[in-house]
Amino acid sequence: MKDLVLMVVLGVVFGFAYWALVHTWNGLSILMGPAGDLAQHVLLGGWLLVAPIAIAIIRRPLAGVIAEVLASVVEVVFLGSPVGPTLIIAALIQGVGSELPFALTRYKRYGWTVFAVSGLLGAGLVFFYSAFRSGWYGQDLFTLRLAVQCVSGVVLGGLLARVVVEALARTGVVDNFAIGRGRDGQ
Repeated sequence: MKDLVLMVVLGVVFGFAYWALVHTWNGLSILMGPAGDLAQHVLLGGWLLVAPIAIAIIRRPLAGVIAEVLASVVEVVFLGSPVGPTLIIAALIQGVGSELPFALTRYKRYGWTVFAVSGLLGAGLVFFYSAFRSGWYGQDLFTLRLAVQCVSGVVLGGLLARVVVEALARTGVVDNFAIGRGRDGQ
């Protein structure tokens, strides 16, 4: 039960954070001027944070997918994200991509590489969904969009998530979860 409660808490907290990130994206797109359309790709990794954090703390299958979808529901339903309900589909895809590397290690490895691949796959998989939805296929910027989004996924959605997990572990607030019982594979 405590794992479920933590997933809900993480979903709510990151739902608010993701909603704020949408507004940051809008501001950055204005600051970037003619290249402003790429702002979403620069920041995309930020929308991947909750999945690897939930997985690393809870260490159960689907923890990341559930936390990511819960965050999107909070962002869309309760905060009225301008992105709209298609965001929930994107969150499901992001969650699956982010969780896959941990699943492939049978939820036993939580090192830098696994987190980086988590961010890469979360960003990469949702890119193709977004490209279809937004009509990016065939555009000159297609490859640049993909590259920027994947780098953002690795840095913000993978490596930053690992930094957050390690910081939480050092405080002791997650000692009563699976991360506190087994710090192997770090």
